[in-house]
Amino acid sequence: MSSGLYLGGVQLPFISTLRVYLPREAYTATEFAFVQGLHVPGQNGTSVDAGELADSLGRVSRGSPNPLPTPEGERVRVLSMADGMPLLYAPNQLVARSLASAAELFSGSMEPLAAMILRQEEWTRQLEHASATEHLELPVQTRNSTWGIPLSWFTLVYANDRMEVVESNGLVLTVRIQVPLSIALGRVERTLRMLATMAPELDLFEELADLRQWLSGFHEGGAVELDYGPVAQRVHPDDSPADVNMGLQCLADGDIGGAAAAYRRLANRWMPVRQLARAN
Repeated sequence: MSSGLYLGGVQLPFISTLRVYLPREAYTATEFAFVQGLHVPGQNGTSVDAGELADSLGRVSRGSPNPLPTPEGERVRVLSMADGMPLLYAPNQLVARSLASAAELFSGSMEPLAAMILRQEEWTRQLEHASATEHLELPVQTRNSTWGIPLSWFTLVYANDRMEVVESNGLVLTVRIQVPLSIALGRVERTLRMLATMAPELDLFEELADLRQWLSGFHEGGAVELDYGPVAQRVHPDDSPADVNMGLQCLADGDIGGAAAAYRRLANRWMPVRQLARAN
C-alpha cells in the first residue's frame, strides 16, 4: 500500500468495467437506504478500487474454503456529471455478480474444475449464506471484461466525452469515460440500425443488441462509465473509440479499405494485451 493505494494492481489480470450510475429516483426508498448506507463520505472511485482490491487479496489468502465474497465487501461509487448536479450511484453488487458467476461455473463445461476447487456440498452451503445478502434482486449495474475491452463498449463513448485520468507515481492507474445514459443508448441504437442494413452477420451486431437490452432497463437519468482499469497503463492515450466509430462509418459509406485500416489499428493496439492472458 502507498497512502492507502495498492499499486500492485497493474500486475494483476487486467479487468475493465462498464458501469451504470443511477439517480436516487431509480430506487425504491428501501433500496436507496441500502445503497446510501454503503457510501463512505469523502471516498472516491480510486479509494473504492483500492478497497475492492484489498478485499480480493484477502479472499484468496484466507484459510477457510470460501472464495465467494461476503456482504462486507459491498461498496458503492458515486458520480456527479457536473458541479451542482445530483449524485448518481453505482453499487458494486459484488455478491450478486459472484453468485451469478458461480451458478454459471457449476452449470457449464467448467463444472469439473469447479468441483476440484471446492466440494459441491461446500459450494451449496456458501451460496446459501451469500444469498442472504440484501437486495440481490436489483438489476446488475456492472459488467466486467478481462484482458481487453469489447469493441461494442467503445461505441458508447466519444473522444470529447467527460474523462478522468487517474495517475500515481508515474503510472496511469485507470481512465474513466462518462456519458449520460440517454446519449449512450442513442449511440447504440444508431449503430444497430446501420449494422442491420450493412452487416447484420457481424458478432458486433449481436453484442450491441445485448448491450442495448441491458442499458434499456435502467432509469434514463443515469450515466454510463467505461472504466479501463489497469489496462490503461498499456494503451493510454487510447484512440480505440475513434477507430471503432471511424471503422463503422467507413463500413456505412462502403469504404472497405478504410474500415479494414481502422480494424488493423485496433488489432495492433489490443492483440498484445490479449496475448498477455497466455503469457507465463
